[in-house]
Amino acid sequence: MKKLLYLVLAMCIVSTSIFIASCKDGETYAERKKKEERSINHFLQDNDFVGKINPITEEQFYAQDSTTDVSKNEFVRFNKDGIYMQIVRKGEGPTMVELAKAQKDSTVTRPILCKFLEYDIQGGDTTNTNMTIYKDMTSKIDKMMCTYDHYSRSYTASFTEGEMKSAYGSVVPAGWLKPLDFIRLTKTDGEEAKVRLIVPHSSGTSNASGHVQPFYYEISYMIPPNY
Repeated sequence: MKKLLYLVLAMCIVSTSIFIASCKDGETYAERKKKEERSINHFLQDNDFVGKINPITEEQFYAQDSTTDVSKNEFVRFNKDGIYMQIVRKGEGPTMVELAKAQKDSTVTRPILCKFLEYDIQGGDTTNTNMTIYKDMTSKIDKMMCTYDHYSRSYTASFTEGEMKSAYGSVVPAGWLKPLDFIRLTKTDGEEAKVRLIVPHSSGTSNASGHVQPFYYEISYMIPPNY
């Protein structure tokens, strides 16, 4: 009887210890969002990629013809989703919106090739990239099929091959689609569009969303020469 009592007491002590530890180490969603916000603010002030960032408002961005002054290290912050974006190069060629208008179609679909770097802002580490020097970049580059819906003015896309698909599956995060309203789809023999992004978890990959983590991206966009 005493042995049974000691066993029950021991189990209670272990359960209590686990409960206390989990309460101590666990974070609520609100706490994680606050941590994410602090991480982004720190990255704006100090990072190893572009240095101190100068955030500008959407109003200023549109007043500048939807451009960001790279010499001043400007990043526009979008109020709706909290994404920060710097347009390094606009690219050459039509936008997805212009393609839809020119074809008089309700939707337009194009393959888009991407070179990218992904950096975990909280972890302080590059987590994924395909920016390796290859002679034939099109065979190593990430590819997604992207559709623009003229009526809803929205984008949907799926990764079809590349590092992002291998790491996170086929769903393209909303943060990657954000620049498509502002860049031009250059063919691979021209100067491709390039952007820098700070993407909060709510517009990131499933992994970022699940862990409430922000990521920094450098992405170049282009389309194959036969389109």
